[in-house]
Amino acid sequence: MKIRHVLTRSITFLVMVLVLLVLVPEGMMLVTGVKSPAMAVLSESMEPAIKKGDMVFVHNMSNEPFREGEVVLFKVDGFEHPIVHRVIKVYEHRDTREIRILTKGDNNSVDDRFLYASGQLWLQPHDIIGRVAGYLPYAGWPSVFISEAYKVSLFLLMKDVAEWWKHYNSRSTMGNNVTTADLCGLPP
Repeated sequence: MKIRHVLTRSITFLVMVLVLLVLVPEGMMLVTGVKSPAMAVLSESMEPAIKKGDMVFVHNMSNEPFREGEVVLFKVDGFEHPIVHRVIKVYEHRDTREIRILTKGDNNSVDDRFLYASGQLWLQPHDIIGRVAGYLPYAGWPSVFISEAYKVSLFLLMKDVAEWWKHYNSRSTMGNNVTTADLCGLPP
């Protein structure tokens, strides 16, 4: 009877964890209107307000006008991860009523125009994913660690490939015949 009770509790616990892992993010997406309502900050560009490794919570209130000073999450062509920076200027074109937004990281010395797509000087509202509603210090460190571990492993792999290429070229330029065994690192 004891084993059955322990097994039932364990299965119930696993089902609850799976339900939470699936339903909580889906529910947060419905409530916030943002595909990724929580994101880890991967750089120091917003320090001291928001630090690397903090988790920011984002919502989408598209009907409200953008305001200078608010922190937004936006996506730029060519960047894998969205960027969390502060709105420093909101401009409304007099004739077309088109809204243009300029952003900057608090810790950066210049605005973000160098980050925007080639030839783009302003963000438009459709470039903004959402507004930062709050943050949780240190909660994003697992994501930062995974991101940086990936970069380190990629660097080490590139280093190994470069070493192999150097070895391969040195053998082939010395007039030696390079065999498949050489390429695979097998002894002759």
